[in-house]
Parts: sequence; C-alpha cells; structure tokens
Amino acid sequence: MASFSIPLSGLTAAQQQLQSVSNNLANLNTDGYKDQNVSFSDLFSQVSNTNGSGDPLQTGSGVQIAATDANFTEGNINSTGTSSNMALSGNGFFVTEDSTGLESFTRAGDFTTNNAGQLTTPSGQLLLGYPAVNGIVNTTAALQPLQVGSVTSPAVASTQFDISANLNSDTAIGGTGAPSTFSVYDSLGSSHTLSVSYTKTGTNQWSYSVSLPSADLSTGGTGTTQVGSGTFNFDTKGAMVLAGTPPAKSITVTLPTGTTLADGAAAPSLKWNLTDASGNTTISQTASASATNATNQDGYASGTLKSYTVRTDGTIDGTFSSGKTLALGQVAVASFANVQGLAHTGGTNFQATSASGGAVIGMAGTGGRGTVVGSSVEQSNVDIATEFAKLIVAQQAYSANAKSITTFNQVSQATIAMIQ
Repeated sequence: MASFSIPLSGLTAAQQQLQSVSNNLANLNTDGYKDQNVSFSDLFSQVSNTNGSGDPLQTGSGVQIAATDANFTEGNINSTGTSSNMALSGNGFFVTEDSTGLESFTRAGDFTTNNAGQLTTPSGQLLLGYPAVNGIVNTTAALQPLQVGSVTSPAVASTQFDISANLNSDTAIGGTGAPSTFSVYDSLGSSHTLSVSYTKTGTNQWSYSVSLPSADLSTGGTGTTQVGSGTFNFDTKGAMVLAGTPPAKSITVTLPTGTTLADGAAAPSLKWNLTDASGNTTISQTASASATNATNQDGYASGTLKSYTVRTDGTIDGTFSSGKTLALGQVAVASFANVQGLAHTGGTNFQATSASGGAVIGMAGTGGRGTVVGSSVEQSNVDIATEFAKLIVAQQAYSANAKSITTFNQVSQATIAMIQ
C-alpha cells in the first residue's frame, strides 16, 4: 500500500542520511577524508487524469537517493614534522599503487616508509612519482615507487675548480704568496689535496705551481708532485691579464705522462676556471695581504642518505653524508575533469571512472594542480557543527516518517474494525 511504502521510503532515506552523517563524524580525524553529503529526489506517479485547467493530476510516491556527493574543498594543513608526510595545497591527488599494480588516488598524505625504503600509505600502497638518476629527475619516465631509504649517492670525479685569491703586489721578487689548498675527488670518490703555490717572478708577474701528494700517485714517494705550472700577468690596476688570442679563460691540469692515481681511479683532467660567471678574473694583485678567499670544485665522495625534504613542486631533496644535496625523485600529482565522478573505494582512496575521466598526471604546481607541502598532512574537511545540524534534520525526518506509518496503521486498524 502506498500509505506505507511512501513513509517507508522516507524512513529509508532518513536512515541513509543518518549513516552518511555518522560516517562523516566518525572520520572527523581521518587525514585526507572528504565530507560526504546525501542528496534526495522525489518520486511521482503519473496519471492520465487532468483538472479543469488541463493540469495533470499527480500523486507523490515517495523519495529516493539521488546522489552522494563528496565535498572536495581543502581541509586544514597540519604540520607534523615528519619528513615522509605530505599535503596537497590546491587541486589534485597523490598517485598510489597496490601489490597488484592497481592505481588509486588519495588526498591523505600520512605516508611512511616500508622496509625497502619506499614511501607508502599506512595500508601499504606505494606512492608513485618520477625517478631521478644521479640527482636529475626524469619527468618523461614512467611512474615508479619513490625511494627515500638506503640510498647512496655515487662518487663524482672533480672536473673543474676555481680559486678566488689576491696576491700582494708589495711582495719582493722571488717571494711567495699564501698557497691555495683544497680537496678534489677522483672517480672512486677518494679525496686528494690539491695545492697551488705562487711565486713573484717580476713586476706584475707571478708563477704558479699545481701539485698533488706524491703518495696519491702511482710513482709514490714523499712530498708533492707537480701536475701543472705557468705564469700569471697583471695590469696596473691589479687585474689578471688573460693570455692568448682569444684570451684563455681556463687552464687544464693533468697528471704527468705515465703517471696514474695509486688507488686505481681514472686519471683526472681538471679545468681551472680563471673567470667567474660574469667574466671577471678571479685572481687579483693588490697591495693587501696574499690570501685565498674561496675555492670551489664540482666533485664529491660517495655518501649515504641522512635526511630529505620535499619541495613545493614535489621534488624530494636528499642530503647525504658527503654534504651533497641531490634529488631522489619527484612526487606525481593527478587531476580529473570531474572529481565528483570518482569512485570512493575506502581508505581515503578513489579510483577513476568513465564519469570522472582518466587521470591527467603531471608535476605539482602545473596544469591547475596544487603544490606539495612537506612534513604536513591535510586534515579531514568535516565540519562538526554542520554535521550536527544535518543530524538533527535527519532525526526529525525519521521521526516524522515513523509517525506517518503509525498514523496509517491506526487508520487501517480503524477501517478493519468498521468492516468487522
């Protein structure tokens, strides 16, 4: 009977709304959870009768669930201080993969690491991103799990160096300036002390000698072995005059013929840059104390990962025991044409459907995607005050429909009593 089916549909609808509100409240503290809201639509039974104005006469048949919509507004971003945690500020989803290779999408960034050093969700799904090789991220490569544990940086041989120094113009001919001493690295990551000494040979003229410890070379012995030498000239203002046409902006330093490194590493070939990025010479001669202001070289030893941080574009920067900072990978971010079309699969995970359209995966901060906030998580966007208001409305709706059933039951009993 419609008298019972109509309020029964209302009871069912109110019950589902109560379940939705209860679920929202239960996930008040679930990271990345998105508030769910139930929408209803009415049911009408079409009849052929019309009134005097020709308007159709319709009788309502109850209510039904029209949609369950997710509220994808951003929740509060809470700093956790945990390096593996991440939050998305703006649109987009993190991309994860389970043990079967199935991709899912989530806003929950409470990631941790597994025993293989890979970033995972609490349920064990792997966080996907772009790989990095020797600190260079390849955004054209296929997505793969991001590794942040048990990572070592390979040794990189020094190929060039520069020295910022001043030579005292008041030094007597035959006198020396303070040497420039620093470490360079071979292809195996071993450190070698490179020393550059300076001797004044004439007015506005100095000779230089580049040397390495003899013990580091295949020839062995004590002391140092010269691996480069030459002459610097300066103008009347103390600026270095580069030799050659066109002027040579660098000097090549190599081992003597037949000499190799004692540890078996490749023989180095070092370029000594005599100018900076602006084209200014880096060694001067003025009436002040001889001193080396700075040295720089591009090699480094192998190192183990000590810590890591996440940039706003999703790049994970690892700091190694060698003192170097290299990219470990880059977090991928997915966007969808219709986020309401995503299927909620539980565990704050979503999957693409024909309604949502396929995932468009790229880098954070591009293509309308949000940016990544490191050492933070996005909290649930459930508003407790709003949910309590919905709870009261659903409770009243349930009570009203229950009262309708009670009333119809009383009317039916009265009718049956009349017949009897």
